[in-house]
Amino acid sequence: MKKILCALLTLVMVLSLAACGGGSGGASSGGNGGSTPSEPADTSDVANDPKVTLVYAEVNPEDTIVGQTATEFKRLVEEKSGGSITIDVRYSGVLGSENDVLDAIVGGDDSIDMSRISAFALTSYGAEKSVLLSLPFTFESRDHWWNFANSDLAQEFLNEPQEIGLPLRGIFYGEEGFRHFFANRPINNINDLNGLKVRVSNDPIMNGMVESLGGSPTVVSFGELYSALNTGVCDVAEQPIANYKSNAFPEVANNLILDGHTLGAIQAVITDTAWAKLTPAQQTIIMEAGKEVQAFNQNLSQSAEDEVLQQLKDEGCNVVDVADKGPWQEACSSAPAIQEAIDKAPDLYQQILDMK
Repeated sequence: MKKILCALLTLVMVLSLAACGGGSGGASSGGNGGSTPSEPADTSDVANDPKVTLVYAEVNPEDTIVGQTATEFKRLVEEKSGGSITIDVRYSGVLGSENDVLDAIVGGDDSIDMSRISAFALTSYGAEKSVLLSLPFTFESRDHWWNFANSDLAQEFLNEPQEIGLPLRGIFYGEEGFRHFFANRPINNINDLNGLKVRVSNDPIMNGMVESLGGSPTVVSFGELYSALNTGVCDVAEQPIANYKSNAFPEVANNLILDGHTLGAIQAVITDTAWAKLTPAQQTIIMEAGKEVQAFNQNLSQSAEDEVLQQLKDEGCNVVDVADKGPWQEACSSAPAIQEAIDKAPDLYQQILDMK
């Protein structure tokens, strides 16, 4: 009997020690934050994290759709972080064009931490997936775009910079409306573009699109576009409606044709250097704010664009609707650069098309 009692006591002691050992291991894991890389960090005490200021570049004015999106992102981040993160938004291209900013970031300039860019801007830096977002007439409607932007597939696109070794990562998607041509002379149909000098940013897809529509691609930086239209260096350019008005382009090119060749898809990116300055809790705040501001942009864009379009009409802008976009779509489909981009990722492109 004593032997049995001794054996039972020994078993109890062994089990107790094992339980203590397991508890010690769990406490150790908890000391590391209790989270894995796939889990968001605890943000309950983020206000006490080291203070950091992130410089955010925006090429358009504050009153545009993208400008208002930047302002809302700033508000959300600063509020959610309890003031430990400050977003310093530099509007109206004071830090340069999108390409200037991206060149600086990729070149190692750490004076810019974040930027709002056109979703296709990274194609010049080797991002092959992003090019699919800029192909003419890919998105039939805003709903089609948002079906994509709110999907798991969109997250795959946002992660592409990290996959190809660029020193930045995507935070959120948005849009600024469909892009349309405007000119310093009346443009009533596709044939009126023949021979005209159309401003491009030297992107292969845009160049191919302009050539397929009969125009002559003319490289002009965004900061010089107003002057170029005024002096005749170029005759035609293209922008979303809100940006067209906010940048005062109707003063020198008061003719707008609503062809809607591409959707003005945008994304915000943050540099690896800036990301590393943030604590895990602050990184979680940035991503949470990104999700919320993406929804904000979705709710803002259509109503803001409708209001601006009515203002343009009231102010005497010559606005031409395109009832049949068939000829425009057919012309663009023949551009070699566009077909080449599709051929590189036909299945991925079809997934986007199927989200309409």
